[in-house]
Amino acid sequence: MIRKLLFMLLLLNVICCFSQENQSIKVIDMVTFKNEVIGKDVQLIDIRTPKEYLAGYIDDAVNINSADQNVFIAGFQKLDKTKPVYIYCYSGVRSHRVGKKLKELGFEKIYDFKEGYKAWSNP
Repeated sequence: MIRKLLFMLLLLNVICCFSQENQSIKVIDMVTFKNEVIGKDVQLIDIRTPKEYLAGYIDDAVNINSADQNVFIAGFQKLDKTKPVYIYCYSGVRSHRVGKKLKELGFEKIYDFKEGYKAWSNP
């Protein structure tokens, strides 16, 4: 009985921690992205490489290369951590990882455009 209770408490703790971890990272789709970001004054960050960025980017996105740790840290330190930050990569894989890093850096509202530039450039 005590083991079951301890297991349930442990499970509840894991669920609570997981929920809190993902509260500040919201995955958004194309419709939400168009409505909340395009043409708006927001912190829109393209985390792809400079070569990918120069081949095309969304709206007025700023490029902060997530593959270069020094560029990544320096670029995101210039942003306002209390304002929403919208991130995207090519297909959503890198932006998912970067969202977690931004949370660790203290960003409060992180929006991950899950479909990325691939979907944007191929409607």
